[in-house]
This record gives sequence, structure tokens and C-alpha cells, in this order.
Amino acid sequence: MSASPTDPSPASQRDGLRFRLKRPWTLQARLMTAVIGMVAFILVMIGISTSAILSQVLITNLDAAVTDAASSIQPRIVFQNSANDVLNSGRFDSGTLLVMSSPAIGVTGAVVEDAGARALSNADLSRIADSLRGADPSVRTVDLPNLGEYLVRAFPAPGSDSYFFVGLPLSQVTGTIGAILTTVALVTAGGLLLLAVVIAIIIRLGLRPLRSVADTATRVASLRMDQGDVSIEERVPEDQVDEHTEIGQVGAALNTLLDRVDASLSARQRNEDLMRRFVADASHELRTPLASIRGFSELSLRAMRQAQDDESRQRIAMAVETTEQSLERIQAQSLRMTTLVEDLLLLARLDEGQELVYGTVDLTRLAVEAVGDARPAGPDHSWTIDVDAEPVELAGDVSRLNQVVANLLANARTHTPAGTEVTVSVTREGDEAVLRVHDDGPGIDPSVAAQLFERFARADRSRDRKTGGTGLGLSIAKAIVEAHGGTIAVRSTPGDTTFEVRLPAKPVDPV
Repeated sequence: MSASPTDPSPASQRDGLRFRLKRPWTLQARLMTAVIGMVAFILVMIGISTSAILSQVLITNLDAAVTDAASSIQPRIVFQNSANDVLNSGRFDSGTLLVMSSPAIGVTGAVVEDAGARALSNADLSRIADSLRGADPSVRTVDLPNLGEYLVRAFPAPGSDSYFFVGLPLSQVTGTIGAILTTVALVTAGGLLLLAVVIAIIIRLGLRPLRSVADTATRVASLRMDQGDVSIEERVPEDQVDEHTEIGQVGAALNTLLDRVDASLSARQRNEDLMRRFVADASHELRTPLASIRGFSELSLRAMRQAQDDESRQRIAMAVETTEQSLERIQAQSLRMTTLVEDLLLLARLDEGQELVYGTVDLTRLAVEAVGDARPAGPDHSWTIDVDAEPVELAGDVSRLNQVVANLLANARTHTPAGTEVTVSVTREGDEAVLRVHDDGPGIDPSVAAQLFERFARADRSRDRKTGGTGLGLSIAKAIVEAHGGTIAVRSTPGDTTFEVRLPAKPVDPV
């Protein structure tokens, strides 16, 4: 008979059992098992130890009772009387056993019952004799046929070398021990049940912050973070974060991690936005000269075709003149694109830590020469140089630092009206060389001040060549200064704008 397709095979049953066995327990289950198991072990050991000690005490008391019974029996022994006569001659506890031997009547035995002493049969005496044979004559615990376990002691008979045996049943001891063990077992079971409930409540309350951490992590894991503007608002509740506990520290650490991840995602989004804007700005800057090149080239081709169709000298001369002007404009736009591409390449190399050639730079001389070059380019501005008598020297790339100063002066010339006074100063302040470019122009629009050093940032949104360049000048200056380990900043109010460059004043190559 073949198995049904729906019936689980033995292999699948074994795999399912193995999975259940290997499935890890929860932390609450492990804690409860460990605590309850340890408490149960301790209680069982206490119960066993108590029972053993109490059993020893009860046996000692029973042995004393046997001795007391023997003391009462010994004066009553007359070897012409049987054991039954001896026990009937006094009041003895129920279960008292007496076995004696006399030359007159032989071996006799009796046991006290509720109705009085009862003589033992020969068969009982024979079995008792077999049980007592070879044992310690002083005290022993024997299992007597039809009577149960007895504590038996041997005592010398008066006036002879013989012994008589007196015993009391161990049922009192075993009954007491059994009752105690039963009570201990019931109390232990009830206590463990109550302990399990209390521990379950305590552990559940104690693990509530950890569950909150797990729930928060689960919600965060379900968020999609691979695209778009992502903001992680999930946090472990403050009432579940206590840095004085280990679980609270985990919650605090998770919140810190989420804060940093959220900040990183925001920074990533900002970088993506900057990159999109950068690509858009670069495309715009390149599109204009490319459109000009295309237009002038088409104009030249049209003029040449017209000259070919009309072979008059006047047409040919006009075509040559148009072509010459178009080539000049194409060359100008090509230079513009070349400058833009070189600026972008410079920024990329500076970002990679390349493009600097270190040497000793006299910043004072560099500033004086830059102001001298700026005067012819901005004759309608007032140019002032303020430097110390001692030259300020540092380690750097002289051509790149010259580019920084030239960009700052060009920025001041381009964005301030005629008659503006521009002052360039160079000083040493501690371990830093400080270059300042100050002007008393209208100042910087606060709306663009925060993005002033970003790439393609322009105060003039019109992108007019007369009022601004590509918007890379200040970003290049910042990249060069930071590549030298320095900082650049600006402070601006109407009538008071200052660009400040701080560089480490180290006159040797730091590499």
C-alpha cells in the first residue's frame, strides 16, 4: 500500500522535529527556565537535606524509645515465662517487639497490638531469626516478615549470657518523613507556580524596553531608503530609554544611530540636490557657448554657400568677413568652455587631494602683486594694500594661492559699484597667516550668503557675463584654501564686507 501524497514522509517528519528542536527559545523562556530550574533544584536539595536530618533525628529518638522499652522489659524477664507473658505484664507502646530465648520454654516472641500482646508463631520466629542472623547484635534495621521494618536492639538477659531483642516499628519514622516530603513537594510546586507567574510578569515588564527597541528597529527596517528624500522619524520612546540600565543603553544607542543615519541620509539628499544643480548649472554654462559656436558655424557655412552661388567679389569679401568674425566668436566661446572645463577639473583634482605643488610662499608679496594686477582691470575702484613690514611666509602652492587672491579681488571688482574702496591686508596672528579682502560696497544678499562658496553659486541670477562669471571662483578659492589646511569665511553688512583667509604659517613643506 503506497503512501498518500499528502501524508508527510518520515524524512519530512524528522526535519520538522529537528527544526522544532533547533528553534531558539525566547529570552523570556530562557530566563524563566533558568530561574525556576535553579530555584526548584535548591528547594529539592533543601527538602532532601531536611528529610535526611529529620530522619536521623527520628531514628535517634526511636532508638532511645527502644532503650526505654528494654529498660522496662528487662526487670520483668523470667526465663520460665514466655515473651507474650512479659509484654502482658506491663504497658508498652503498640508495635513493641520482644524476642527471647530461655532454657525452659525455648525461643518465644511477641508483639504488642491494640488488643494486647500477641505471641508470634514458630514460622514468624524462624523468619525473624533468619533476618537477625549475622547482623550487628547492638542495633539494626531489619525488615521482619508480616511486621514491616523494625529498629531492633539486643540487650543482655539478667543472670545469663543470653540476649533478648527489643524493637519498635519504623512506620512512625517513615510516615512522618513521607508526610514532610509530601508537604514539601506540594509547597514547592505551589511556590514554583507562583514564582513562574511573578517572574513572567517581572521579565515581561523588564523586557518591555527591549521590545520597544525591536519594534522601532522593525519599523525602521520597513522604510525604503534607496531613493528620494528619506527622513527617519522613528525613535525609541524616551520613557523606555534609561541609560542606567543595559536595555536602556541599547535604546539610547539605537536612537543615536538613527540620528546619525538620518543626518547621513539628509546629507546624501543634499549632495544629490547639489549634484543635480551642479549638472544643471554646468549644462547651462556649456549650452550657451555651444549654441554660439553652432550659430556662428552655420552663419559661416551659409555665407560661404552664398559666395559660391554668387561669384561677385563683393559677395566673396562679405563671406570672408563673416567667416572671420564667426571664427573669432567661436574661438572666444571655445576659450570660455575651456576655462569652465579647466575650473571643473581643478575642483575635481583638489577634491582628490591632487594638483598642489608645495613650496615657500611670500603671502605679502603675492598680495601686493595681485593688487597691482587688479588696478588696471578696475580703474574705477580704489585699491589699498595694508601689510606688515616683515613678510608673512608659509608653505603652499604659489600659483594656486595667487589664484585665491585674484578670485577674491575679481569678486570684489565685479560685484561692487564704481568708486568702491577695496583694501587687502596680510598679517600673522599666532601660528596663522591671515589675508583679508575688505570693501565698502553694498554687501552680500543674505539669501545667497549661506551658499556663497558652493559651486555655481551666483549673486546675480541673470548669468550676465558683465556682472558675474561661471560661479566657480569662490568655490575654487575655498577648495584651494582647504587643501592647504586653512579656512575661508565672509562677514558682510551693507558698507562692510570682508573675506578672510586663514592659513597655517609654516614656512616649510608640510608633506
